[in-house]
Amino acid sequence: MNHYSRPVPMRGPYLTPGVIVLIVLALIGLAALGARFLFGLGAVSNLSTAWPWGIWTPTIKAGGVALAAGGFTTAALGHIMHREEFEPIIRPALLTAVLGYTFVALSVCIDIGRWYFIWHPLVMWNGNSALFEVGICVTIYLNVLYIEFLPVVVERFKGRVALPGALARWDRSAERLLAALDRGLEKTMFVFIIAGVVLSTLHQSSLGTLMVIAGPKMHPLWQTPVLPLLFLLSAISVGLPMAIIESLLSARSFGLKPRMDLLAELGRLTVPLLAIHLGFKIGDMVIRETFVHLMKVDAVSVLFTAEVLLGLVLPLRMLVSAKVRRSPPMLFAAAALVAGGVLLNRMNTFLVAYTPAYAAKTYFPAFGEVAVAVAFVCLQVLIYRAVVMIFPVISLPDRTFVPKARYAIRG
Repeated sequence: MNHYSRPVPMRGPYLTPGVIVLIVLALIGLAALGARFLFGLGAVSNLSTAWPWGIWTPTIKAGGVALAAGGFTTAALGHIMHREEFEPIIRPALLTAVLGYTFVALSVCIDIGRWYFIWHPLVMWNGNSALFEVGICVTIYLNVLYIEFLPVVVERFKGRVALPGALARWDRSAERLLAALDRGLEKTMFVFIIAGVVLSTLHQSSLGTLMVIAGPKMHPLWQTPVLPLLFLLSAISVGLPMAIIESLLSARSFGLKPRMDLLAELGRLTVPLLAIHLGFKIGDMVIRETFVHLMKVDAVSVLFTAEVLLGLVLPLRMLVSAKVRRSPPMLFAAAALVAGGVLLNRMNTFLVAYTPAYAAKTYFPAFGEVAVAVAFVCLQVLIYRAVVMIFPVISLPDRTFVPKARYAIRG
């Protein structure tokens, strides 16, 4: 823990003009979601037998899983690599991951026809299915994330339990439970941190495996045997930029001074990760000689080029500059380009590159699909704001801290 700062609940009004806009957008999407469950998928989406997945898959599920990678990358950086100075950014990144994976799990219920059978994979195992592996890993990892976040809940309520009315008789029992959790989690948390990192690498790569088995239905620019590796590298490279985005937005929202010393270092550490990802992506294209598809100017080649140039090359060039890393707007722009590039990659892989064998028409998302996707993003932001105002997630300077002198000066 950085002794010069400590996590505390944020103060201030919850409702702001921006929050009100997010609430309106969330309500519109929730209305479309209600229509989906009442009247079926066809009422709000353009999904069909030929197009079994649409915009929800690359944005909410595959994109959400990738953009929530800040949870395991910051945990690996702070706890496994023992970079304790990054402790102030671990809790916000963990909360972002918790919310991201929660909504990923909820989104699975949306675009399957009989959503009430969502529990089947938990008891009807199919070890030969890449999607089964993703589902089981995400389910386990989501539980691991909640366990990793549990110490924050314990810290918030330990020594402060005051149940109302007749429930007050349980105050002492609740305190004992919180104390037991505190002791137990302190001794076992390293197990869950390691498990979280391992599980993340498994399902991040398996999402790529899912599209490898699509075979000739995939465009050659994205159809590659190393797609699982590229998916994993993209998730690792976007983890730290997502922590930067979250930290800068939180600081702006609550009127705080961003920790540019930490964020600039995160930007510096992102450089080799982006370089490795770019190297594998270009190397794979050269080895398979798929660059010939870029000679023809069409939507596919333009989107692939944008994915590489805007999502990898440009932010890599920006983050190499110390001047960019020290500037909050420029650092945010570079991190946003990385996140946008990963999201564009998932859109390209699952929608642009994929062509069903018997598609009678081209898929285009309906208004209801877009509304639900936007609502899920808005809800995550709204819940995030509520959680950081209740629980000690965001760190502030600890003015009561007095450092101990290492050497005594005698007169």
